[in-house]
Amino acid sequence: MDATSGTGATPAARAGRAVEQAYRTVREAIASGRYPPRARITEQEVALASGVSRTPVREALRRLHAEGFVDFRPNQGAVVSAAFADDAEELLDLRALLEAHGAERAARRLGPAALARLRELAEAQYRESQSREPGYLERMVELNGEFHRALCEAAESPRLSRALASILDAPLMQRTFRLYTVEELGRSALHHLELVDALSARDPEWAAAAMRAHVLSAKRLLGR
Repeated sequence: MDATSGTGATPAARAGRAVEQAYRTVREAIASGRYPPRARITEQEVALASGVSRTPVREALRRLHAEGFVDFRPNQGAVVSAAFADDAEELLDLRALLEAHGAERAARRLGPAALARLRELAEAQYRESQSREPGYLERMVELNGEFHRALCEAAESPRLSRALASILDAPLMQRTFRLYTVEELGRSALHHLELVDALSARDPEWAAAAMRAHVLSAKRLLGR
């Protein structure tokens, strides 16, 4: 038996899994908007929600603080960082610049397997936007993230990947996606299909323009 699984798990392994469980519980709550910016996060409620003790919760909150998701305030304890909301427009402007550059690079570099994967993800997201079966929004959020990460990888730029990593993973980006109406979800999914067509045509300018329009359409939601 693996020493890190089942009853044979070491104390260190069990503690690590407990921290990870608490970490994911809080991070997903932030991403979904259940914990809005500046909301207080108590160790007790996280422990109850994640099914762990308060000790790993403290470690998870320290990790989230190091990553910029959580702030610690006197007399309040842990609160959701307001930076993501305060910097919303700047984050989306950065995405428009960086991801357009990535799409342009990818149009010149990606191979058949990467292109097929991007098309698969785009088509799956569009089907979800049309069928809207229970849980479709969560699946679309996941497919959307996979698509943008795969496109970034296809650009073959480690520097770009590092620059985009924290932006694409920010809770703000995931919460913004949830602001779309049903019609806007369909249009967003169609943007991905257009991007795949531009990449398939090996047209860097088209790919960059399609990506820029896609990201700036999300920025528009913040102003309404």
